[in-house]
Amino acid sequence: MAKSSVTLETPAELRREPLVTNNRSLAWITEKVSTIVESPTPKWWLISLCITSPIALMGLCCIVYQISNGVGVWGENHPNGWAWDITNFVFWIGIGHAGTLISAILFLTRQKWRTSINRAAEAMTLFAVMCAGIFPAIHVGRFWNAYFLAPIPNANGIWPNFRSPLLWDVFAVSTYFSVSVLFWFVGLIPDLATLRDRAKSRFAKFIYGVFALGWRGSNRHWRHYEMAYLLLAGLSTPLVLSVHSIVSFDFATSILPGWHTTIFPPYFVAGAIFGGFAMVLTIMLPAARIFPQLNDLITRQHVDKMAKIILLTGSIVGYAYLMELFVAWYSGNKFEGFTFFTARAAADGKGWYQWAYWAMMFCNVISPQIFWFKAMRNNYIVVFVICQFVNIGMWFERFVIIVTSLAQDYLPSSWGHYSPSTTEILTFIGTFGIFLSLFLLFMRFLPMIAISEVKLVTPEADPHHGHSKH
Repeated sequence: MAKSSVTLETPAELRREPLVTNNRSLAWITEKVSTIVESPTPKWWLISLCITSPIALMGLCCIVYQISNGVGVWGENHPNGWAWDITNFVFWIGIGHAGTLISAILFLTRQKWRTSINRAAEAMTLFAVMCAGIFPAIHVGRFWNAYFLAPIPNANGIWPNFRSPLLWDVFAVSTYFSVSVLFWFVGLIPDLATLRDRAKSRFAKFIYGVFALGWRGSNRHWRHYEMAYLLLAGLSTPLVLSVHSIVSFDFATSILPGWHTTIFPPYFVAGAIFGGFAMVLTIMLPAARIFPQLNDLITRQHVDKMAKIILLTGSIVGYAYLMELFVAWYSGNKFEGFTFFTARAAADGKGWYQWAYWAMMFCNVISPQIFWFKAMRNNYIVVFVICQFVNIGMWFERFVIIVTSLAQDYLPSSWGHYSPSTTEILTFIGTFGIFLSLFLLFMRFLPMIAISEVKLVTPEADPHHGHSKH
């Protein structure tokens, strides 16, 4: 008796929304994404670059000024040896986490919705890590001796302290950046070959051809590509957890109240994912508005899922904040209690930076709770505004952790109120110019959507989407 195959229609209420809407074809995806790169340079792009590049140049000039004159041009004092420089370093490293998470962990767990946003998130990771690396490099004071932090032979004992977590940072961040570059580039290869084959000019064909590494789309090429991509994803996954954990050890291995806590590694990792996804949405929502053809690729489903992740990680961060307060109270340690209830929360009104602490609490804990409501997650304006709150709140979190613990330490005689100098402020603003300028160049010359990966989730590639096979 022959077996019969029956395909049952899935009820509408159980059917998943397609990841590519309006039944777009494979050819349509190639055409629309490639056209963004191939079309003449739009005026808005030139105007944007003319705004961001002077800001980037201003930041670079401030860096040169600081190197020439020393860290005395900053507002740091005794005991505030760390201030905006390390605050900004941890802030930018956190932003760089979402790219690897979306690319590696979601790839390994077969989350197909990552395909429309992973390329831009990976690029964002690279640019954020570049901005992050600026601050510890110039913070060392003698910038020309910063190469001592590199993994060079230790025969002459030139390491200042090989056990210092500040040196672990160098290893972790440099490894993270190297693997992220490889992961990003390997994913680009099939799309670079597409642009090579579509290129009209010899120069563009040559440039894209060089970086496409002779890709021809053969079965052998795809097999090697998929294996390399899988191995890099597996290598990147522990880096997501290790990099920000090691950054947190800069603080947790000390004995300073407010820093000496075991909750820092998971707390920092959750906060990095929290801020990283907010920055991804900050970039992708305007991009979808600028390029209407991307609305079929970056759908409400993508925004909804990222908003849910922001809600989840924001709740974890909120739990960590409350746990810090509980530990400070339950431990009975008067120094911990002073740090959290006076220097930060200012329960008795004597804290110097209580405004930063409560800004952090509102932005990171209260504002994301609006994402419990689906209507809010589907409202792009609300999502964009909340993401800005998260970006601001995550910077305040790092500021609160670093400055409040240092400004009012064990000895009241050494307390010092910290306020940033103009050089510090302009340097930080300049890193946003660097970040946005690099991202604009990426949007203009490389496909910001992974063409080959998005094609795998189209209705044409998956004709059984929305059906259940029995």
